[in-house]
Amino acid sequence: MSYVVINAVKVPDERRDAFEERFAKRAGHVQNADGFEAFELLRPLGDDRYLVYTRWASKEQFEAWVQSPDFAAGHQQHEQQGPVSAHSEMWSFEVLEHLDAST
Repeated sequence: MSYVVINAVKVPDERRDAFEERFAKRAGHVQNADGFEAFELLRPLGDDRYLVYTRWASKEQFEAWVQSPDFAAGHQQHEQQGPVSAHSEMWSFEVLEHLDAST
């Protein structure tokens, strides 16, 4: 059963371009992490929260990613340049059902 983590990131309108640019320039190592299954960055329409969606084979593999040097490298811009968001909140889920076009 997969494990999903969604980071709901509140970004003021005037910082949206900077937020999206940082994601475009991130280290991009997550796809090589053990247990990684999917990533999506969702731009809000009519809201101020971006959703950063990742799906993992297990909670333990997600937690190992968060502790990895690659995770730290991917978040280096935040450490060096400061945050562009006003607030973020992490949501975690176990996938009970999944359906996609290939199923």
